[in-house]
Amino acid sequence: MYKKILVPLDNSVTDETILVHVRKLVHLTHAQLVLVHVADGFAARLQDQLNLADSEEIKDDQAYLDQVSARLQKDGFRVKAVLVQGKEPADGILSVAQDEGCDLIAMATHGHQFIEDMILGSVADMLRHRTDIPILMIRSSLK
Repeated sequence: MYKKILVPLDNSVTDETILVHVRKLVHLTHAQLVLVHVADGFAARLQDQLNLADSEEIKDDQAYLDQVSARLQKDGFRVKAVLVQGKEPADGILSVAQDEGCDLIAMATHGHQFIEDMILGSVADMLRHRTDIPILMIRSSLK
C-alpha cells in the first residue's frame, strides 16, 4: 500500500496528534517515515540566502527533528528526517515529498477558523490544491 509516508512537523504539540495515527498506519503498511520541518522564519531565510552559520532557531529545529526521529527509530520504525530552510512551508513539504518519492502525506491541522486561515494562510489547504499525492489530515485538538 504505502511505501513512504511524509510527515510534516511544526515543532508544536500538534505533532503528537499525527504521530499517534502514523504509528498505527506504519504498523499495517511497514512504510518508511520521512519527517520534514520547514524553517521559514526570517532568520532561516536570511541564513539560507547568505550562507550563514546555523542560527539557534535552526539548531533547535534540527535537534527537535533528531529527537522525534530517534524516538521513532527506537520503537522500530524506519525514519529519515529532513530540515528545509528558506522556503514557504508548502513548497518545502512538496519538494521533499517529490524528492523522496513519498506516496502519502500525513499531517496534523491546527483547525483554524476561516478568518485565521485567510490571515495566516493554511499549509494544509495549499498542499491539497497543489499535489496529486494523497493527504491524510487529522485535526489536532491540542493547542
